[in-house]
Amino acid sequence: MAGTRRARSDSSVRPRAGDARRRMIEGAVESLRVHGASATSVDRVLSSTGAPRGSVYHHFPGGRTELINDAVVAAGALMSEFIEQLALDNDPVTALDLFGAVWRQTLIDSDFREGCPVFAVAVETNDDAPEFARAAADVFARWQRALADMLVRDDISDLRASSLATLTVAAIEGAIALCRAQRDITPLDNVIRELRDLISAITRIASEPVSPGSI
Repeated sequence: MAGTRRARSDSSVRPRAGDARRRMIEGAVESLRVHGASATSVDRVLSSTGAPRGSVYHHFPGGRTELINDAVVAAGALMSEFIEQLALDNDPVTALDLFGAVWRQTLIDSDFREGCPVFAVAVETNDDAPEFARAAADVFARWQRALADMLVRDDISDLRASSLATLTVAAIEGAIALCRAQRDITPLDNVIRELRDLISAITRIASEPVSPGSI
């Protein structure tokens, strides 16, 4: 996602053998972000990274399927760590604003070409590689847990926090897709604003003292 390192596009620079696996994973992540899963091929990754063809099946015995799956896991782990730290360091509204700002900048800087690599595999069928969906589901679940835990710390009930976390992930991922399709940042801005208002209202109610007469 937004925090992943970009692979170098100069195919004339040949990476050291020890770097080949990392380069290919980074290249696969970048391809997923821009082109989606179906258009991410070994040839595309090799072309964009300059990794030696002979190392593909050495590092990825399962070929393209293993490469893409490892890319989803790697990108998901990196973004999960970012979200978890964001949730630990900030209140829910501030965390939401910061996360929205990262995606806003990513979309604008990439001219709306770059999306979420995890979402890219989740929206495609991939019947021949069900592990893609499993990897994406695990990543989404980790994001939702981090967000739900943050909301619980703000005195929101476990059930409501879980629902809000699901809504947040779904709304932001959907907004990113709309922004790319419309080449306009407005959908993300609208979603962040609505989520901010909703979360602010719920946390405010949760923090209000219970009067004796209401018990």
